[in-house]
Amino acid sequence: MEVHFAPELQAKIDQLVADSGCPMEAILEDAMEAYIADLAQAREMLDRRYDDLKSGKVKPISREEMIAHFRDKSDAARRRLHDHV
Repeated sequence: MEVHFAPELQAKIDQLVADSGCPMEAILEDAMEAYIADLAQAREMLDRRYDDLKSGKVKPISREEMIAHFRDKSDAARRRLHDHV
């Protein structure tokens, strides 16, 4: 398989090969294995979350509730920062 990268990424890969002394194929294979593992982990997490929502184990919140939650957290953090100054 032949893979082409943007020049900036290719330069980074080339530098890593030069610095580490590892063959490019080994570096790219390790990177792809890690990437695929991360994707699989994310997919499993999303599937579990979907199953939790579908089963009613967790309840979705509205956009307004989410905004209010983060606004409250932000306000509380600002108050703590102001109290320590």
